[in-house]
Amino acid sequence: MTAATSTAVAGALTGVSAVTILCHVRPDADTIGSGLALGLALTRLGTEVEVAFPDTVALPAVLGELPGSKLLVPAAEVVGHPVVVSVDAASLGRLDELAPVFSAAECSVTIDHHASNNGFGDHDLIDPAADCTAVLVLAVLDELGVELDVDIATCLYAGIVTDTGSFRWARPESFRVAARLLDAGVDGRAWSRALIDSHPFAWFSLVSQVLATARLDPHACNGEGIVYAVVGHDVLSAMSWEESESVIDIVRTAVEAEVAAVFKETAPGEWAVSLRSKRAVDLVPIVAARGGGGHRHASGYSDTGTADAVVARLVESL
Repeated sequence: MTAATSTAVAGALTGVSAVTILCHVRPDADTIGSGLALGLALTRLGTEVEVAFPDTVALPAVLGELPGSKLLVPAAEVVGHPVVVSVDAASLGRLDELAPVFSAAECSVTIDHHASNNGFGDHDLIDPAADCTAVLVLAVLDELGVELDVDIATCLYAGIVTDTGSFRWARPESFRVAARLLDAGVDGRAWSRALIDSHPFAWFSLVSQVLATARLDPHACNGEGIVYAVVGHDVLSAMSWEESESVIDIVRTAVEAEVAAVFKETAPGEWAVSLRSKRAVDLVPIVAARGGGGHRHASGYSDTGTADAVVARLVESL
């Protein structure tokens, strides 16, 4: 593996006849938006492109409406071209059933912004200072000389608006990138509403059940505090995955806690744990000790056991 620049990645993609682009499991707007933006750009250059994600969890409907969605192919139908690019996957495992496609490539490229990503491709464009993978893809497109049209810009905007929480924790560079995308014709209002501020009415009842489980431990994290909530399997199974992901954004608003956690029971006794911190706590070593990964202030890991045991393991360790 080699640490790569956007110039080097563009070079690896130049003159290639066909490329496979892989997005991570439980796809979000950054991985799909980045994958489709890169795919659209390469098709403009005459490259044959397929974009895929592990379809163990269905694609959120709104992401299927992004420009370029016609490039998406079912995981079982992936050809696996000689050049394969992974976008927004923090590890090879995040490609799930498509990991062998990446590993078998003659030339493999990773583009990602997760601090926990140590690189797993032949060329690794990894920048934890970037707010999202979409901004790194834009840098590659600039090196390729591809014009930023409204379709490509819309896909990139989906990644940046979601990974920055509607720019609530965006770095200055993200605002500059967003201005470029809006200038290219993106309907920022419509896409922000569709991606962030739209839920089915039934979501209110489900979230109220989850918030009823919320607990605050003000002594955790050296007195900084943790707030957490539990989404049992019965409640989680009534939600789409993206709806369950939005719960952490409510829980994290508790002013008494530096760290927020949501425990989601994906199957009986199996848990996906989402963590967020505000200022002082670096989550990466916390989740790394549990086999997880992510960013300093947004990370996750998996665990098994009863709800009480899984919660206790985290809270007691903090």
